Amino acid sequence: MTYDLIVIGGGPGGYVAAIRAAQLGMKVACVEGRGALGGTCLNVGCIPSKALLNSSAKFAELSHLSSHGIAVGEASIDVPAMMGRKDKIVGDLTKGIAFLFQKNGVDLIEGWATIPAAGQVKVGDEVHETKNILIATGSEPTPLPGIEIDEQNVLSSTGAIALDSVPDHLVVIGAGVIGLELGQVWARLGAKVTVIEYLDRILPGIDGEIAKLAQRALSKRGLKFQLGRALKFIEETTTGLKLTVDRVGKDKKEVIEADKVLIAVGRRPVTRGLGLEDLGIAVSPRGFIEVDGTFQTSVPGVYAIGDCVPGPMLAHKAEEDGVACVEMLAGETAHVDYNTVPGMVYTDPEVASVGLTEEALKDAGTEYSVGKFAFMANSRARSTGETDGAVKVLAGPNGKILGAHICGAHGGDLIAELVLAMTKGATVSEVASTCHAHPAMGEAVKEACLDALGRAIHA
Repeated sequence: MTYDLIVIGGGPGGYVAAIRAAQLGMKVACVEGRGALGGTCLNVGCIPSKALLNSSAKFAELSHLSSHGIAVGEASIDVPAMMGRKDKIVGDLTKGIAFLFQKNGVDLIEGWATIPAAGQVKVGDEVHETKNILIATGSEPTPLPGIEIDEQNVLSSTGAIALDSVPDHLVVIGAGVIGLELGQVWARLGAKVTVIEYLDRILPGIDGEIAKLAQRALSKRGLKFQLGRALKFIEETTTGLKLTVDRVGKDKKEVIEADKVLIAVGRRPVTRGLGLEDLGIAVSPRGFIEVDGTFQTSVPGVYAIGDCVPGPMLAHKAEEDGVACVEMLAGETAHVDYNTVPGMVYTDPEVASVGLTEEALKDAGTEYSVGKFAFMANSRARSTGETDGAVKVLAGPNGKILGAHICGAHGGDLIAELVLAMTKGATVSEVASTCHAHPAMGEAVKEACLDALGRAIHA
């Protein structure tokens, strides 16, 4: 059998691409060696971490119920039960993807793939013929030189979502999305959590003002930050772990004791073992596969998407890549506007962002106006006690939205309106003139747009 397309990788980009290609009439197979579909996102990333964030949030909320006039007895934590709930959610969703494959006629080939030649995918001893190959192998945690991750005491994100008890002191290396989300999970459950970051700020790449609001709020919720520090060594002792860190730019070392360490310094593409070098596929020094505007690599008939190509390493970006790639293969017109791909941090408060930051606009010398509205002045936020953070909108001289950034409850939902506005070329005036339900958190979006016009009502 010769396929029209074989997708290597069953993560978000891969499985979505496979299903969309089948909908377009292609004969499609997807190769996955993990034993479960969904890739990193579903198995050890986005979904299990969000399940644990939800469980830990419910436990943390108990301590605030007295202000509502609600009294509860002493609460306890059953970490294995919490992990069991997380695992069931993951299992149900992976089975759901397998069902979607059956429904859409996508063949699943279990095993790890190599590409011996264009038009061929080898899995085990069997070589499958195909007209096109789509590499969607995703990413993995980036290691730190000299630091061994054993997933028992020194953890990657994979180990941090599988602990069987609450650590006394968890040190998180890296103040990015993964470090903050998993750090907050265990802080809510009672761990002392210290976040060490090489830079002098958290959430690199996020608008600086919004990042400061997030740091302030997370600090109130128990996370301790040590910025401008670099991890040098981890030593096992009879009582736990001893970390040696350098103060960046200063001749000073510090020692921190912990019983668990989470290494969360980013992710890198998974491209090894595919045979890319023998094929002559161009790969950047950082390991990303180089592609053109149609996602084709330097070898005709071989395409790549998602985390293994340049761009934001996000599951929803990979899905958009996959759909656009196979639609172009089918002769349709498709395009991904990466300027309107939102980013999210599912901490409490949430952080959501789309488009350009204020720092980027300043560096480019772009003329812009700023509109801001604090949730403290939002009626719904006051009634629910979710008053930390703000909505920030950046607009050009013509009123078009250049960027939007939110720190606050439900930020991941609120950003969708601004993503749509940017996609459709709507102005801050048009968003501001749209009626928003009252009382709702979304009114903060309207007020921020009004503020950009100098017309805020409740600020």
